[in-house]
Amino acid sequence: MRLSKNFVLSEVTRSNTAKRLGIDNVPKDAHMKNMQRIITNLIQPMRNDLGPIRITSGYRSPNLNRAIGGSSKSQHCKGEALDLQFWKEGKMCNKEIYDWIIESGLSFDQIINEFDFSWIHLSLVQKGNRKQVLIAYKDDEGDTAYKYAPDISII
Repeated sequence: MRLSKNFVLSEVTRSNTAKRLGIDNVPKDAHMKNMQRIITNLIQPMRNDLGPIRITSGYRSPNLNRAIGGSSKSQHCKGEALDLQFWKEGKMCNKEIYDWIIESGLSFDQIINEFDFSWIHLSLVQKGNRKQVLIAYKDDEGDTAYKYAPDISII
C-alpha cells in the first residue's frame, strides 16, 4: 500500500525481529492514519527536499516493541514515530535530517538526535505537538536517557 509518492506501508512495518520471532506487526486503522500523517506532513516533504530517506524503524506492535526492549510509552506503537537515516554519497548525513526539521517550520512532536546522530527519531501527533528537540545518550548506569538540546528553541 502506497502512503505517499515515495513511501509504502512495508517500509514502516518492516522488522527483521518480527520476522525472525514470528511476531505480527500489522497496524490497526488508527495506527495507519497516524503513519499516513507523519509520512504526508514530514517525511515526504523532507524527501522532496533532501532525497531518499531510509526508515530504519517505524510502526511496532506492542509484542514487537517488548521483544526489542522498547519503551512501554513508545510512539512507534501508535504509528506516530519513525527512526530515520539519510545517506548521501555513501556517507551517513543524519544531521541534515535534524537540521531540516528544525529549520522547516513544520509541526512535529519530538525530534531526537539518537547517540550522536546514529539515527534520528521523529514523531508527530494529531493534536498538541510539543516541538521537543532532544538528545539521547547513555547515563552512568548504561541506560538510555534524554536531555533537551542546548541552544535550540522552536516556537
